[in-house]
Amino acid sequence: MNKPFNIIIAGGKTGGHLFPGIAIAQALKEISHNVQVLFIGTNAPFEVQTLEKYGYAHKSIFSKPVKGGNIINKIFSISIILVSLIQSMIIMKSFKPDFVIGVGGFSSFAVVLAAWILRVPTAIQEQNAIPGLTNRLLSRFAKTIFTSFEKTKGFIHNPKANYVGNPVRKTDSVKSDDTPNLNNFNPDKFTLLITGGSQGAGSINNAFMDALELMGDISGCNIIHQTGIKDEPKILKKYERLKINATAKAFFHNMPQLLEMADLAITRAGAGTISELCINGIPAILVPFPHAADDHQSFNAKDLEKKDAVVMIKDSELTGEILKETMEGLIGNKERLAHMAERFKHLAMPDAAEKIAAFILKTKDIKA
Repeated sequence: MNKPFNIIIAGGKTGGHLFPGIAIAQALKEISHNVQVLFIGTNAPFEVQTLEKYGYAHKSIFSKPVKGGNIINKIFSISIILVSLIQSMIIMKSFKPDFVIGVGGFSSFAVVLAAWILRVPTAIQEQNAIPGLTNRLLSRFAKTIFTSFEKTKGFIHNPKANYVGNPVRKTDSVKSDDTPNLNNFNPDKFTLLITGGSQGAGSINNAFMDALELMGDISGCNIIHQTGIKDEPKILKKYERLKINATAKAFFHNMPQLLEMADLAITRAGAGTISELCINGIPAILVPFPHAADDHQSFNAKDLEKKDAVVMIKDSELTGEILKETMEGLIGNKERLAHMAERFKHLAMPDAAEKIAAFILKTKDIKA
């Protein structure tokens, strides 16, 4: 039997970085059975538990955001990079990767840099319209840059850039015992999906619950609500007080399946979420996370709003009243929703993961 083609996928911590990596890993396995994938990232519970559910090997390295400012912070940041770089090189000496791809997040920096030092072929995958600091730095070392947006800031004229879209995971094989109980789900009703991403979003949660109180009778809608761990108890109590039979949970591992059920999503504007909305053609109200690096979520949302695929509400302007009016305006306008769905589907690039996987495997000329 031929030696397995060893691939490291570096980065994670949040779903926005981790899920595209999982999608790439899935595509690699579909194209060739002779691959071995190792994720390297942080020891964040979300990252560790998610990769366990999807059945992928994972190793963590010491990783913290790089801090500037005074000399002490700079020395501390340099020491962190050196420690994580040494850890990455030790892992690579053992795993012997044939290819390393970074999917963003602080932990990906040392791993891709270590691969570059060891002369292992590298690539990075950027999910957003404005690259994060890690990928901006790594773009100097990586041989290839995969982008999700056609006009990714700073990479537009870069000959390394390859516009393929954002990889979207599949949940068919996920190892999960937390499939939500949707016994109250009525496929004939309008379905609202509310999510703040893998970490949840307090402002969206609060505004949506306020909007429900203002709307009164909501019995004509199914509600699926990903609350985030912090807000789950509070939101469940509010649903109980309002006597609304919603499906609410801190986190859903089968979000792509839930998206297929949705008629309207209310969510942040992370690139992973947007890609899944595009592929499923789900109209959305996007509320960009105001503290995202370089405000990249606002740029993601504005790009889609210009194409008439979404309605954007700034987090600072989000209230129950505004969200109520926006939801009612869309729920009652089937033509507008159909137009938004069509615009989203037109933007979809469902084969992004397959394109990246094929590129990676081509470096070794592996045949399925």
